[in-house]
Amino acid sequence: MSTAVLVIDVQQGLCEGEGVAFDCSGTIERINVVTAKARAAGAQVIFVQHESGGGYLEHGSAAWQLARGLDVQAADARVRKTTPDSFLNTELESLLRSNGIATLVICGMHSEFCVDTTTRRALALGFPVVLVCDAHTSAGNSAVGPELVIAHHNATLTNISSFGPRATAISARAIEFSA
Repeated sequence: MSTAVLVIDVQQGLCEGEGVAFDCSGTIERINVVTAKARAAGAQVIFVQHESGGGYLEHGSAAWQLARGLDVQAADARVRKTTPDSFLNTELESLLRSNGIATLVICGMHSEFCVDTTTRRALALGFPVVLVCDAHTSAGNSAVGPELVIAHHNATLTNISSFGPRATAISARAIEFSA
């Protein structure tokens, strides 16, 4: 299988408290649909976790842990990162290349930060992207609510053509993996 699913920053600290992302439980349910389909077809599932040097999302803290309700299997890979770019200063690209991954399916948190940056970087590195349009989310900001942030990124990321590879938006229920 030449496809991998990246589940970006679906961590407990982003699913509770001040600044909680929009529809975390629904987003997690849809991510679980995607990862179950991927595993059934033999696709690799990779969980990416953001971490800080101290305080919020500190490595090992309760907030840093993958979110409750997320279906994580022992065979799933994990990548730690410290920037919105899941590739920068991580082993992600070498992991993908060494496993013959050619296409990425991307979902997670937050649409306007880590999902956006990682999608753009994946395209720049030559990976076509399937953006799971209903399985990434945001907390929004003072100017725009989370629903508009999500819709904006679904529209924007799928309209970038300058990298060569393209991003397409597909819902969790509609996504299919070839076995």
